[in-house]
Amino acid sequence: MKGRPAPERTVIIDGKPLPEVLDEAMIVAVVHGFYDRIREDALLGPVFNSRIAADDWPRHLQRMCDFWSATLLRTARYQGRPLPPHLAIPEIEERHFHRWLQLFAETVDALCPEEVASLFLDRAMRIAHSFRLAIGFHRGEDTTGLCPIGHADLARQAGGARS
Repeated sequence: MKGRPAPERTVIIDGKPLPEVLDEAMIVAVVHGFYDRIREDALLGPVFNSRIAADDWPRHLQRMCDFWSATLLRTARYQGRPLPPHLAIPEIEERHFHRWLQLFAETVDALCPEEVASLFLDRAMRIAHSFRLAIGFHRGEDTTGLCPIGHADLARQAGGARS
């Protein structure tokens, strides 16, 4: 049917319109910047590099861009299930999640305006907590006392790393 063009869709996240500055280019910058840090990190690098072959990194990065595009821009590009591969990594511990979030926070703080960095980090913290609960449950651990990792936890960790 011909007629008026479809109105542009405003993405609402947590009751607020998505910042206009957040676009695919920013997602690519965050994903690539973050995984550059991951691959070099003494704690996380070995976990990722032992599971993702060097020639598979471009495909993994594209999948992560698709994931974040779907998560924040509400595109339909990501159709996967991110949890199962993480359940298969027996060495994942609390310290890995703390480090993952710390590197993520550093990346978004360096690359994004404050409101966008906050949006990215909020989603990353929710994802991390969900994964921590699922992994603990999968391992038969008691997760009833497992609290989300918060901004203060990351600040303490970063402060401790500088000491």
